[in-house]
Amino acid sequence: MAFIFFAGFIIFQRIVELKIAKRNEKWMKNKGAIELGQGHYPAMVMIHTAFFISYISEVILLDKTLTRYWPWLMMVFLLTQAMRVWSLMSLGRFWNTKIIILPGANVVKKGPYRMIKHPNYLIVTVELIIIPLMFNAFFTFVLFTILNILILSIRIPAEEKALKQLTEYEATFTQQGRFVPNLLKKYDN
Repeated sequence: MAFIFFAGFIIFQRIVELKIAKRNEKWMKNKGAIELGQGHYPAMVMIHTAFFISYISEVILLDKTLTRYWPWLMMVFLLTQAMRVWSLMSLGRFWNTKIIILPGANVVKKGPYRMIKHPNYLIVTVELIIIPLMFNAFFTFVLFTILNILILSIRIPAEEKALKQLTEYEATFTQQGRFVPNLLKKYDN
């Protein structure tokens, strides 16, 4: 029962996010935004879809159970959910699952974006580790950790290139690390 609730919550959340992304995409494109990086997007969708198929299959078919470390993993998971909401709210209508850039728009530098360039990718990476470990789905954990690293090695450079071409991204993000805050620098509030 815990597995069905946990997996169902995550799937529901992803469906809601896709609806938000579609709404944001329409708004941005009506404002003149440009979509880039379309070549890798189907692979990214396929990886995330396959993650859920693998996860659900591994847990059900191999009769995996909740790990004894679940309270700690749940705390990390809940933290990622708070960070996810903070990231999405900080970007507002500019958040999307695709690379859609509004030329000349001010780069968002609030919320977690004050400290790191890609908080949402960090959150997804942590989730792809925590979610399978919650129910001892080690095959899914290993496979999709590797696939996530591969797709992000394409996605992040493509997104940064698009932002550098169409916005003041480079000048805006001089102090932030990609995934870890540069603790030696001061941040604007």
